[in-house]
Amino acid sequence: MTKERLIPLIVATALFMENMDSTVIATSLPAIAADIGTSPLTLKLAITSYLLSLAVFIPASGWTADRFGARMVFSAAIAVFMVGSIGCALSTSVTHFVIARILQGIGGAMMTPVGRLVLLRSIDKSQLVNAMAWVTVPALIGPVIGPPLGGFITTYFSWHWIFLINIPIGLLGILMAQRYIDPIRSDNPERFDLYGLVLAGTGLGGIAFGLSVAGLNLLPWTVVAALVGIGTVSMTLYVIHARRTQSPVLDFSLMRLPTLRASILGGFLFRLGIGALPFLLPLLMQVGFGLSPFHSGLVTFASAVGAMGMKTLAARIIRTFGFRNLMTINAVISSVFLAACALFTVTTPLLLIMIILVVGGFFRSLQFTAINTVAYAEVEPAQMSRATTLVSVNQQLAISAGVAIGAFTVESTMLMRHVTELGAADFAPAFIVVAIISAISAYFFWQMPDDAGHEISGHSAVEISSRKGAAKAAAKAASETTEDARDQRLG
Repeated sequence: MTKERLIPLIVATALFMENMDSTVIATSLPAIAADIGTSPLTLKLAITSYLLSLAVFIPASGWTADRFGARMVFSAAIAVFMVGSIGCALSTSVTHFVIARILQGIGGAMMTPVGRLVLLRSIDKSQLVNAMAWVTVPALIGPVIGPPLGGFITTYFSWHWIFLINIPIGLLGILMAQRYIDPIRSDNPERFDLYGLVLAGTGLGGIAFGLSVAGLNLLPWTVVAALVGIGTVSMTLYVIHARRTQSPVLDFSLMRLPTLRASILGGFLFRLGIGALPFLLPLLMQVGFGLSPFHSGLVTFASAVGAMGMKTLAARIIRTFGFRNLMTINAVISSVFLAACALFTVTTPLLLIMIILVVGGFFRSLQFTAINTVAYAEVEPAQMSRATTLVSVNQQLAISAGVAIGAFTVESTMLMRHVTELGAADFAPAFIVVAIISAISAYFFWQMPDDAGHEISGHSAVEISSRKGAAKAAAKAASETTEDARDQRLG
């Protein structure tokens, strides 16, 4: 297997482990809570500690990779995540569980951005679209197959195995990383911005944690507003600080690059809408339609099938249409399929629902691949670690915001309908709202230059080749016309 295929699979293995773990646990909350002697509500609050840990430590990932080497940090992150997984499986109280989840969050905070950094430093830009297609798939499959897998393991085995299945996957990832990933590190690592990390960590933690809790209805809105408010103030102070330091943990000056700016701003809006789907769809299937968690997961798994079907075609499609044209149009198409979920009712045939999810999954996966790839089109090698950190933070906030907006819209619909019991009719407006937000992202993608990411996509090369062919044909036709005219004169 070539390096262009092997390294993305190594990175994808770690990301799959993280994404699976984050979603598979949701189905098993009642069983875990009963076993360790607490309520599912309390345990949900403990699980959000993972998101808090993730948001706080992601800003440190870029500097850590530059200082100690991306391969070493990536392998260590998997090891820390595994230790956290073992801690979760052995937990006998809420306190133990919270500590273990925080440990998992520290590992996850390093795995995602550093894994992407490994990919960017190991793969030639011309092969980056294919590589990103392979890495994008786990992020889409994990939230889809997590619930049915969690339900199956909890029902027929024990909830402890949800965490222990990470161990062989993690060991394989570490062995493969040590063997096949080059030990690349920065020759001149920058000074660590501790003050900036505290400000950014507090800001991101407050915003992400506040939005995540808002989506779970665990705390009063006043507390949620306070968390988000503190986070916003802290991030404002960080932005002021970042302008005065030469080595900020989050380098917003990279937003001057048109492709990265479009990926950050447009990608945030697109992910916000799509990020609400794994939250809204299982609830609609289970609460609205009365399906079991296992059967609900089997239905929503259809979108993962579409995502898998995309990876072999992504490079060819992007090369044909170019990043700007494709991402602008595809953002709208993906949003239409997201809005189509608002039409699902109890009488809608499951086959039709699955078809819509399969096709929608294809377009969503294609968009994610394009967003993740074009972000690094103009980034210099020395700035890669900063860019991956910025992109990872953006993704985390977008997903948290998506869940919060989806939940808020559902609750608002219930208030407007004067109902206290959640029903299928309460989900339709939420799907429409998040679909509109996703569609707005097309504006930012359209702002990119015509030749955005041409070195990666090869789109300009195709156009230039076709123009050269047209020019040759025109020259040949002109030559033939001249010869005909000469022959007629001579005749």
